[in-house]
Amino acid sequence: MTTLPSDVIDAHWMRVALALARRGLGQVAPNPAVGCVLVQYDHEGGRVVGRGWTQPGGRPHAETEAIGRAGKESLGSVAYVTLEPCAHQGHTDPCADALISAGIKRAVVATLDPDERVSGKGILRMKRAGIQVDLGCCNRQARQLNAGFLATRETGRPHVALKVATTFDGKIAAINRHSQWITGPESRAYGHLLRSRFDVILTGSGTVLNDNPMMTCRLPGLEKYSPIRALVLGHRKIPFDSKILSYEHGPPTLVYLGYKHSLAEDNVFLKKVEVCKVRCDTFGYPVLSEILADLVARGITRVLVEAGSRLNTAFLKAEGVDEIHWFRASTILGNDSIPVIGDLGQDNVEKLRRFSVIEQKRMGNDMYELLSKQANG
Repeated sequence: MTTLPSDVIDAHWMRVALALARRGLGQVAPNPAVGCVLVQYDHEGGRVVGRGWTQPGGRPHAETEAIGRAGKESLGSVAYVTLEPCAHQGHTDPCADALISAGIKRAVVATLDPDERVSGKGILRMKRAGIQVDLGCCNRQARQLNAGFLATRETGRPHVALKVATTFDGKIAAINRHSQWITGPESRAYGHLLRSRFDVILTGSGTVLNDNPMMTCRLPGLEKYSPIRALVLGHRKIPFDSKILSYEHGPPTLVYLGYKHSLAEDNVFLKKVEVCKVRCDTFGYPVLSEILADLVARGITRVLVEAGSRLNTAFLKAEGVDEIHWFRASTILGNDSIPVIGDLGQDNVEKLRRFSVIEQKRMGNDMYELLSKQANG
């Protein structure tokens, strides 16, 4: 029997834990989405005895779930955890203590938790209890998965993803604003799946006026996983019966208003939404950094922007886009159509906004790409 290197074996089980963690995306904010796998080793190899992931609302934690499923078989197992086990007392006991009490002999941890209440304390607690701890397995993948939680702790703002569907030449609508549908059914279905993995979906008045979208997840079985909807209104008003204002299956839509809106005239509108007061710029538009700060204060970690050219451009100008989910159809509209991104005032190719291609795959007759923002320099 061929014996695999220990780091290859560890990476295999950590990828299993990461797959479990993804189940929590969009459902656990402001907590991180964590996965945990408990593995017993013998002469025949490894055997999963317990697995868990952070449950909706953030409790129970992944480690607690895995230990509960493993029962007595936790004793002497190896724990693969995608984020450092917590070391502080919250609604539940610290996960580091739970792993110690369960009798695990080794913990493989993908990445540190930057929360000041944890930040190395969980690992130190396990080491002091005699548990071997190995840190860094699949670190990049773990940080990418929990980019929202990490961003709120490290930068004070949520992780922002731009989702765009364009023609091959980067257009989102014909000159008359007609845009449905540029991409095919496979791309649209995957777009709905993306929505389920975010805490908030944010759009602007132009998209509402042109497309009247619901901005929900409508994949069978995932309807209840639709994110909170947020709307940025500058100077333009939208009809009271716009689909985005319906909240039959969720909380009221969050609305960020420009100062030129007359609230006194919008009583019907105000009954359907929650108005979020933020500072506006000199042109009367809500300041994006203020919107993001308000969302963080509400416990939001992951924001999906599905908007038109104006809002896409504003986020890029503000250096506020961390990743782009780009669906590109094999069609062409031409230069007289509406571009996905407007004028960025870019006059130097050495200072271009740069993104790395993380993932690329076919979606029917379309191409999907996941782009991640490169660090400066």
